[in-house]
Amino acid sequence: MAGKVFFSVSMSLDGFVAPESLEELMGPQWMELHAWMFPLRFFRENLKFGESGEEGPDNDIARETFERTGVSVMGKRMFDAGEQMWPEEAPFHTPVFVVTHEKRDPWERPGGTTFHFVNDGIEAALDQARATAGDRDIRIAGGGVTIVQYLNAGLVDEFSIALSPLLFGAGVRLFEGVDASRVALELVRSEQWSRVTHLTYAAHRKARRRSTRISV
Repeated sequence: MAGKVFFSVSMSLDGFVAPESLEELMGPQWMELHAWMFPLRFFRENLKFGESGEEGPDNDIARETFERTGVSVMGKRMFDAGEQMWPEEAPFHTPVFVVTHEKRDPWERPGGTTFHFVNDGIEAALDQARATAGDRDIRIAGGGVTIVQYLNAGLVDEFSIALSPLLFGAGVRLFEGVDASRVALELVRSEQWSRVTHLTYAAHRKARRRSTRISV
């Protein structure tokens, strides 16, 4: 049985998930947005920072997200930033399919992460991810443009947002360019903790309304 396709992101209160500039993509503003994760025991273990850290609901959510993911898919912009910033043992520990126009051999990293570069679109990348994931879920890791492409194509089953009490003012909006006429949402879960509010939605294709002609 195939798993779900989902995404999970941190978002500012005014709807941004990243700075606009690639050079700032993992800079101070991005770090502030994700500050809720850094003290977590699971986050610290995954990045080899040690076994200490906070337990609790936030930690459970971070661990569950990692454990359900069999494969990740991402866009080229996110990969370019991560290639510079990720440690040698990249934090995915799964196959990762990068949607790009660049032709490149697979890039294998220690710890089980191998990046595969797909040149023929988001659906081809998802097909390859499904063939690899088995019955585990597929995470659309980002960035915002890639997530919206999958949403508009009706290929996302659910998503989670960690809503941070932070204002960006400018940057990459999560739902910039989304076709609201094609996407219907259903709230699945809402949990508020000390640093962020976790929101989970099921995503469905919205039924198109038939136009009705009125005769006079």
